[in-house]
Amino acid sequence: MQKNLIHTIEQEVKFSEVDSLGIVWHGHYVRYFEDGREAFGKKYNLKYLDYYAHGYVVPVVNIQCDYKQVVRYGDRIIIETIYVPCEPAKINFKYRLLNPVTGELIVTGSTTQVFLSKDKFTLQLTNPDFFTDWKVAQGLI
Repeated sequence: MQKNLIHTIEQEVKFSEVDSLGIVWHGHYVRYFEDGREAFGKKYNLKYLDYYAHGYVVPVVNIQCDYKQVVRYGDRIIIETIYVPCEPAKINFKYRLLNPVTGELIVTGSTTQVFLSKDKFTLQLTNPDFFTDWKVAQGLI
């Protein structure tokens, strides 16, 4: 049985994130996913600068987002970020955005990132040693 690594943060919807109808513009949910990944990285010692220090960048190559509820300026949201373990040299996350008052599901989504060398942007086909070490430290392998 694999261990789930989950991290949640709560934040308020800013005025700059809403459209002329007063609801969050759909593209900002991608940023919420990014906020979740950054907070996850801080908690689990897997920050973007760590990848970079080991010679990699990790671009998002796939993103999926399903909208369930409307969110408005001033609302609060919970961003739940779930690491999805896998053997290939990629990083998968799932996301759930929730209303902290009602618990209603607002959005679900996922992202996939790959390892590219920071200098030549060549694709890494096997897990970098530091990432394998991170998985071991987290009890994932």
